[in-house]
Amino acid sequence: MSTSLLYHAFGIRGYQYVRTRYEAGAVIFAIDQPREAYRCGHCGSPDVHAKGSVLRRWRGVPIGGKPVFLEFSIPRVFCWRCRKERQVQVAFAAPKKHYTRSFARYVLEWLQFATLADVARHLNLSWDTAKAIQRRHLQRRFGRPRLKSLKQIAIDEIAVGKRHCYVTVVLDLASGAIVFVGQGKGSKALDPFWRRLRGSGAKVQAVATDLSQAYIQAVTENLPKATLVFDRFHIVKLLNEKLSELRRALYREAVDRLQKQVLKGTRWLLLKHPENLDPERNEHRRLEEALVLNRSLAIAYYLKEDLRQFWEQPNKRRAGKFLRDWAAQAQASGIRCLQQFAKTLLGHRSGLLSWYDYPISTGPLEGTNNKIKTLQRQSYGFRDQEFFILKLYALHESKHALVG
Repeated sequence: MSTSLLYHAFGIRGYQYVRTRYEAGAVIFAIDQPREAYRCGHCGSPDVHAKGSVLRRWRGVPIGGKPVFLEFSIPRVFCWRCRKERQVQVAFAAPKKHYTRSFARYVLEWLQFATLADVARHLNLSWDTAKAIQRRHLQRRFGRPRLKSLKQIAIDEIAVGKRHCYVTVVLDLASGAIVFVGQGKGSKALDPFWRRLRGSGAKVQAVATDLSQAYIQAVTENLPKATLVFDRFHIVKLLNEKLSELRRALYREAVDRLQKQVLKGTRWLLLKHPENLDPERNEHRRLEEALVLNRSLAIAYYLKEDLRQFWEQPNKRRAGKFLRDWAAQAQASGIRCLQQFAKTLLGHRSGLLSWYDYPISTGPLEGTNNKIKTLQRQSYGFRDQEFFILKLYALHESKHALVG
């Protein structure tokens, strides 16, 4: 093997090929460094005096299915400039690492398409080494996400693990990247984010969030000039919960066996959009029977469907009029859960109408939540919380289903 091949195949420049050995199924290349290329490992000065060497071995990019190792006797030198005795710098490997930089890049390329366990198994590498390579890469690229360019963000809490553990996530809606992960939920979890945001000089225009009073207060205090937009997904979710609550109450109060039988199993039919009802399962007929037998349920269902038109109005003024009319109908229905929901909507009217200024939502964050669940499921959970957060910061670059 020539010295030029050493450079083109393994990315090693400034070293000379010496010989090749084959040992236990591995290919071992011995290399050397010319005396004139010695540099002090402390100050980089070429004015050094050689004082022995230490033989070391690094893992290199494999050839076919064969593992490759590079052997190099690292010279130890005394520097006349800084008066220190050090080993020379090794250009092709990071300090204190037993693999080359090109091998680390090779592992990272594999990790774009496979899990840590798969890559470690394929390369006959320890899982900890594969994780350390990825961790170092993630720390360098995503250890401190930049906030200066933030314009529109979404905030929500996400459940992680099986013990009701939560993290509060801030998403950049322009890039789809997670820019902050805080432990727990509520306004306290966002305190480190606000401190970093103030120092970044970012000019956030709009924030999408749910109806949580903690988030509303936190955004109002820390971003007084930003427009607060209440998320459509959470509004519809809250109304669906009210509808389910009403159906359960009607089922408990029903004295007629037929009425109970009709109401049983209709929860998901009430929550589905009419166009998504399955005709093969007679879902249209079952839903109509339940609505005919229960007037209050029918009123709540049709008001729920009618509310979808709020986000389809031609302008903000018409949307405001629609919201007032819808709330009046809900108040006149006499159904307590709808009356409570109408008061909630009117109390958050400005944030709802802000959607017509900035049509954003936490929808992308919900999609990111699905990616996080896939990541956890594929990885069987994370014990290293810091590594987990780094993986979340890089989640927007994942291009495959198995992202653990």
